[in-house]
Amino acid sequence: MPNLTKILAGVLIVLALLLGLFAWSLSRRPVPTATPVAAQSSFPVVVAAHALPAGKAITPDQLRVQMLPINPNGAFTDPTQLAGRVPGVEIGADSPVLENQLTSGLAERIDPGERALAVKVDESNAVGNRLRPGNYVDVFFTLKRDGGMGGMGGNSGEIDRTQARLLMSKVRVLAFGNATPGGDTAGDPNGMVRTAVLAVPVGEVDRLTLAESAGRLIFALRSPKDTEVADQSALPVYPGVLKTAAHPGSAEPLLDSTRAAAGVALDTLSGSNGSAAAGPRLPPLPPHLAMPATRVAESVNSTKGGIEVIRGGRAETVAW
Repeated sequence: MPNLTKILAGVLIVLALLLGLFAWSLSRRPVPTATPVAAQSSFPVVVAAHALPAGKAITPDQLRVQMLPINPNGAFTDPTQLAGRVPGVEIGADSPVLENQLTSGLAERIDPGERALAVKVDESNAVGNRLRPGNYVDVFFTLKRDGGMGGMGGNSGEIDRTQARLLMSKVRVLAFGNATPGGDTAGDPNGMVRTAVLAVPVGEVDRLTLAESAGRLIFALRSPKDTEVADQSALPVYPGVLKTAAHPGSAEPLLDSTRAAAGVALDTLSGSNGSAAAGPRLPPLPPHLAMPATRVAESVNSTKGGIEVIRGGRAETVAW
């Protein structure tokens, strides 16, 4: 009996050691933690505080930042990023303002009162195709007199003499060929550039399009530091093709869009019309140098008979 007790006690001791080792091994293992429920993510997104009409510049007070469960593609996080941007479509209240809803490209680089106008160019009139978007140019134009317009005394044509003049000063180049602002190249290296897009004041679009269609344009590259421009106040005012009705009692000048709607004729642009001649007008002759009146006298030297016409000191004999 005592031996049995000793054997049972030894077995219990061994079992206790085994249980202790097992407990120690369990304590060494990392305790598994329960997977927490993922918190719902939210993103700061700029939304419209109220409806934003299309075509009207955005101000920061029309926007606010709202936390949304999604982050739309093209969204903004700071209202100041949208100051001055113009929606291309109406944006509803509480709707995120996205990049694809705003005007972009060349339209964003046109100042108020300007229009983007494409004109035809080639290597010979565009500084050898070395223009770049952002350059400034002076636009010259040439008009060639048609040889069929008559002799020295003829005045039936719209252009009575070949001429070259400065048309516009310091015009900004928006695009040249395939090159746009931010591009790396100025144009096609093979010389295939065909158009240049210029930022033109709306009041001068008529003159530029007429000069391009009736003559030839030449672009002269200028330094952006050069501030000299043509003094338009020293040049004659081009009368419009259409007459404008002045508002009674108003001395304010016409809006540029109104002047553009009135148009300009080729004879006034070329200076053939006396009311828009580019050169200084000659003063009237003094009374003692006034031209004599035209008089008619009978020719005494003509064997066939005729009438001698004296006009301004110049005599001509007309047979009769």
